[in-house]
Amino acid sequence: MILRFAVLSAICVGLVWAQAPEIAVSGDTATPLKLTADDMAKMPRETATIPDPRGNKIVYEGVSLREILKRAGAPAGKALRGKVLTTYVLAKARDGYEVMFTLGEIDSDFGNESILVADKRDGMPLTGNQGPFRLVCPNDKEGARSVRMLESLEIVALRK
Repeated sequence: MILRFAVLSAICVGLVWAQAPEIAVSGDTATPLKLTADDMAKMPRETATIPDPRGNKIVYEGVSLREILKRAGAPAGKALRGKVLTTYVLAKARDGYEVMFTLGEIDSDFGNESILVADKRDGMPLTGNQGPFRLVCPNDKEGARSVRMLESLEIVALRK
């Protein structure tokens, strides 16, 4: 009986671990999302090329952060005026690392910053402590905002 319980427990734990990884988009938004790798594969894809320390080029592939925020109903374009410009996105990693981006710097009418939510590197899925999702900020001179092990994006409106 104890052996059956142990096997059943191991199977249940294995099922929890086998769930598809996802990115949660929540907060002050009209449409909270949970995106899996399958969901991301169906969205418009982009690439970003980053040099590594040895001068080799790394090609990341994924979905623009702008596209994900649009699907979540985040304000953009002409809607980004006044108090709405105090809204930011808090990107959180599995290991507790967090960074922030303002909607103004991401929006194509303002900062037009190209930020990618990547799920592939050089054509291969991101694994281990790099994935399964990673923010890639190709215009940053430092890599500190390229959050690896990305789990959630929280939209926060400071002024409501």
